[in-house]
Amino acid sequence: MNTSPSLLPSGTVLVLGGRGRFGLAAVQAFARGGWRVLAQMRPGAQAPQVTGVQWLPLPLDTPGAVQTLVDQVRQAGGATVVVHALNPKQYTRPAWEREAWPLLQAGMRVAQALGATLMLPGNVYNFGQSMPAVLLEGAPERPSMAMGRIRAAMEARLEAATQRGELRAVVVRAGNFYGQGSGTWLDRAMLTGIHRGKLVFPGPMDVATPWAYLPDLARTFVALAQVRHSMPAFESLHFSGHTLTGADWVRALEPLARQQGWLQADRPLRVGGLPWPLIHALGTVMPGWGALSALRYLWTQPHQLDNRRLRSLIGTEPHTPWPTALQATLSDLHLLSVPTSPALRATA
Repeated sequence: MNTSPSLLPSGTVLVLGGRGRFGLAAVQAFARGGWRVLAQMRPGAQAPQVTGVQWLPLPLDTPGAVQTLVDQVRQAGGATVVVHALNPKQYTRPAWEREAWPLLQAGMRVAQALGATLMLPGNVYNFGQSMPAVLLEGAPERPSMAMGRIRAAMEARLEAATQRGELRAVVVRAGNFYGQGSGTWLDRAMLTGIHRGKLVFPGPMDVATPWAYLPDLARTFVALAQVRHSMPAFESLHFSGHTLTGADWVRALEPLARQQGWLQADRPLRVGGLPWPLIHALGTVMPGWGALSALRYLWTQPHQLDNRRLRSLIGTEPHTPWPTALQATLSDLHLLSVPTSPALRATA
């Protein structure tokens, strides 16, 4: 069934964690899509300037705080969709064990109290190291690391809650996030040497992996929100995004590096890897490095996300051509000092 998003009028969405990378992308996409947007953020944070958005500077770390947020949303007219864009403060196993499930519980309580559909971004951690090269929606989940097991258990609890009739929910699974600012593999690892004409790539150059350009993922959430009543109480969908190898990154970045003056015309872009044995050793005593080491298989095991169920619901997946998305991402990271030419954008 190819359902048109225009079958349902836009309503009010509440974005939890609206100041984060995906949260802000969702805030912007829903606002542009004609939705009334309420956006929760931590107290003391500065609200971004997004037209038509009402910011709610409230915590979510206690049941009382959750109820306060629910009361304020009700006073503002309620919400029919809740986007869960909350994340643990640190990307480590201890932080995930302490914070990930309580954060999702808070989102579930908010959605249940408002009678709203809960939407949250998922990842491929659930499938584990033995995952197939093509990940179909509904593929078996065999997580092989702690954060994958935590995430799979969270989603199982969420699905159980929907089966008990407590709320409706949809998980949209995606690959590596990029775009919408800093804090991703790109700026923290891959592009750290780009001004010296070097790309750091964490895996073999011929292994294809999925990448999610956040503005496209956010637009997908908007499209799904419009057709949410055509879904079952719980739905788990795949966002394909861009499936790229290290060689694809080199082909796109090399002409850009020459234009920006990071690379001489006769020199190829140098490629280096990550020191995985050292990262693994450090991970035995430093949780952050341990979390990074556990992700290595995602760079050595080729995989892509099949989105056929998603497309049956919304038609074409929102998709920015990769050269355009890459250029916008580099611009957001303040890496481009020289305007790029149309010819480079066409061949990147």
